[in-house]
Amino acid sequence: MDNLLTKLFKTPETRERVFRTLVLLVVYRLGFQIPIPGTDPKFLQSTADQGIMGMLSALSGGAIGQTTVFALGIMPYISASIIFSMLTKVSPALEAISKEGAAGQKRINQWTRLAVVPIALIQAILVYTGVFLAGGAQMVDQGMRHHHVALFCIVVFSLIAGSMLVMWIGELITEYGVGNGASLIIMAGIIAVMPSSFASITSNPNFWQILMFLTAVWVVVIFAVVFMHKGARRVPIQYARLTRGRRVYGGQRHYLPIKVNMAGVMPIIFASVLFVIPTVLFKWVGWHSVEGTLQDTTGFVHVSFYLVLIFSFCFFWNRLMFQPEEIANNLREHGSFVPGIRPGQKTAEYLSNVLTRVTLVGAAFLALVAVLPAFITKDSGMTRSMQYFVTGTSVLIVVGVALELMDKLQAQLVMKTYEGTEEGAQGQGQARWAQSGKGKKPSQGGAK
Repeated sequence: MDNLLTKLFKTPETRERVFRTLVLLVVYRLGFQIPIPGTDPKFLQSTADQGIMGMLSALSGGAIGQTTVFALGIMPYISASIIFSMLTKVSPALEAISKEGAAGQKRINQWTRLAVVPIALIQAILVYTGVFLAGGAQMVDQGMRHHHVALFCIVVFSLIAGSMLVMWIGELITEYGVGNGASLIIMAGIIAVMPSSFASITSNPNFWQILMFLTAVWVVVIFAVVFMHKGARRVPIQYARLTRGRRVYGGQRHYLPIKVNMAGVMPIIFASVLFVIPTVLFKWVGWHSVEGTLQDTTGFVHVSFYLVLIFSFCFFWNRLMFQPEEIANNLREHGSFVPGIRPGQKTAEYLSNVLTRVTLVGAAFLALVAVLPAFITKDSGMTRSMQYFVTGTSVLIVVGVALELMDKLQAQLVMKTYEGTEEGAQGQGQARWAQSGKGKKPSQGGAK
């Protein structure tokens, strides 16, 4: 690790990208200190950390429930990206555009940015209905308490503008920083709340026992997350041998990796978002008993509904992103096959069965990660964000983003090392050419 960090900061381009990323993340965090006009700045001292809103804050890197401009975080952009990722696989027109290369991907990215506006509008209305109206007078400035229409417009448009700025910062990190801007923003939002979350348990008389217990749980969860993140089912692929004259091409064996946790954290985010809509509706119509049943994270209804959503979306997402029929056709067109399996339909059925078994394991792991925090830390007195970070979903996000970031930085170092080696080899070749006398111009006498 020390050697890797030393090499990173010795490379000028990588060092500049890291510094740009840090500056942009600082700018992102400063947005949480800007209150929405017309709201009470004193409410910044408290956090809406209960129920579904606290869960979405932990998943999106935002602060849903606080009266800040960046309260929505990166959630609208994530929602738009998920929608277009699914539409690309479902719609033949979008699929054809996505296969056009960089130009097609640029068009889809532009449509994703445009879709952020209506999605942010819907989410801002839900936040205003579920948080600001529920918060009442404590969240609203004295002069705005009787101007409901003006307050609604100010809050909604401020949240939309904040979500667009967060999306822009994420794209700047992706283009000029180390990459994965949206993921790094979520990771920064999760880590930023950790000092206050740890401070909430310092007053507990059993602080050291709780800290040791949480450390042990944290180590186990991180090990499990890393193990599942790197886990993959490698399907052997054999390339057919082709004879051209006296040369034989192909005949090599490669592997098609099918990741165990192919969907990542998407099923958990999708299930959490679906929980928001009925919760806000029940609160709006006054069905507080049903709302309390849905928000009881250790209750049978909440856990059962949550598990069904996670398993369903995990299978749906994997089937959408990994299509066995298309892969089987591509293998047959390139003269490849799975040893022992006939090309074509039999290969598609084999890949489908492998995907089903792998997805079942990945979905069970995600369900355990999503449900575990509520049971382990039920009576610990920790905040909701602390529970998610230490034992579950937030660890999955942070560890996954950290592993992807390390892989990308190592790839950049390998590329820079290869470029340096190539330039050095060219320089040494030119030097040998000059020393051998072949690079010298012939003298006049020699020409005669």
